[in-house]
Amino acid sequence: MDKTATLAWLRRISGDIATVTIKRLEDTLPWYADMPPARRSAVGLVAQAGITSFIQWYDDPTSTPWIAADIFAAAPRELLRSVSLQQTLQLIRVTVEVTEERVAGKGEHLREAILLYSRDVAFAAADVYARAAEARGLWDARLEALVVDSILTGEADEELPSRIAALGWHGHGEVCVIVGTTPAQFDIDQVRRTARKLAVDVLVGVQGSRLVLVVGRAQDAGQDGEDDELAFDEIATRLEPSFGPGYVVVGPAVAALVDAGQSARAALAGFAVARAWRGAPRPVEADDLLPERALAGDPLAKQTLIERIHRPLQAHSTDLVTTLWSYLDNGRSLEATARELFVHPNTVRYRLKRVSEVIGWDATGPREALILQTALILGSIGTIEPTRRRTNPRRPR
Repeated sequence: MDKTATLAWLRRISGDIATVTIKRLEDTLPWYADMPPARRSAVGLVAQAGITSFIQWYDDPTSTPWIAADIFAAAPRELLRSVSLQQTLQLIRVTVEVTEERVAGKGEHLREAILLYSRDVAFAAADVYARAAEARGLWDARLEALVVDSILTGEADEELPSRIAALGWHGHGEVCVIVGTTPAQFDIDQVRRTARKLAVDVLVGVQGSRLVLVVGRAQDAGQDGEDDELAFDEIATRLEPSFGPGYVVVGPAVAALVDAGQSARAALAGFAVARAWRGAPRPVEADDLLPERALAGDPLAKQTLIERIHRPLQAHSTDLVTTLWSYLDNGRSLEATARELFVHPNTVRYRLKRVSEVIGWDATGPREALILQTALILGSIGTIEPTRRRTNPRRPR
């Protein structure tokens, strides 16, 4: 049979090949049978387009590039998102098998043509999915940068939850923000691999020399497995190698991602002043930099120091505040404090222990003593009543 006769025969049986192919897809591919009718129809169109384009290519092999691309142009855009590359290659294999069965005995030349064309179609499919993945990757990177920027600036809007969901954020538990420097050779895939091993979600923002990681737990507090969860300082320690040289500051944990702006503000403020603490560890918590942040004018740090230290002590006992003031003013000397307050040194020890129990900071350590003294100063400034101007009493007429 010459080529002209073969082409005419192929055109006559193309409809039958398409019908048998659809039946074979239903029998051999479970994912195809489970598809909604509209998507099965779209897959059938792709198979039909493949058979038709093969006949055109067999007539003119120089048309390979545009015909291969035209096969997938027949599919709606949503089909690309619902059918994986692996499933597409399965579709091509079934179509080729059916076609080979129907043309068996029609010559080795026709069989070789089918194999050659199926190879080109497979490469075309890979190219389509690669370009789609690249476009999706660029879109996700822009969307992720937009979400991180919204968190840092505190400009969260109604669209933030939907944008977060589009990025595949699965966490519903606590969140914290980690800020450091961007390394010269930043490997974002390594950050994501480490996050997966730690069972946390992560959003990555590269802002010039500054690297920002938004880290979230995979489940709410109180669910099973909570005891096995790593603390955020331990998570930050595991992620620390991904940052460049310099300080790495961990913001306080917040309840949800939509509240991450609070953690971001604390982490950014701490990162700006971390060099003022010569012995700062890496990573360092933003709350450990409260004195430096307060001196730099951070209102959040001032408010935190007053609400977490001064007010609880003042509400618990004025004796604790007085003892702490005296102890810090006397260079953390128990004897000097006891003499000033006319009490026994053991009384001073007891009150300092109570201070630690009430607020969680120990005044006997040099670093925590600085934090406590800063809180006392800020608290005293905030509680001083404004001086009233004296006015002469109004004389009766």
